Amino acid sequence: MTTVHQEHPVHDHDHGPACGHTAVPHGDHTDYAHDGHLHREHGGHWDECEPSGHTEHDGHSHEHGDGCGHPTVAHGDHVDYVHDGHRHAAHEGHWDDH
Repeated sequence: MTTVHQEHPVHDHDHGPACGHTAVPHGDHTDYAHDGHLHREHGGHWDECEPSGHTEHDGHSHEHGDGCGHPTVAHGDHVDYVHDGHRHAAHEGHWDDH
């Protein structure tokens, strides 16, 4: 799974622990859920931090949903669940890593 470097053109909000947006661990950095997508700080500006490609999460027996105990993040047209330091999204009968 790779991440596309796409600068978020106008972003006058600084994300951080008290900004009010959901923080999502993502590899060596933290993404912030904002307006249905994820932002990350990069070189003095904010980038979109969206995965490209399709990575199925193998062996995921837990069913996410209301009351499952994992934080939710609105992501485009669906909801991701933050679990084990990454996001899971339902996809055609399995869970994808986002």
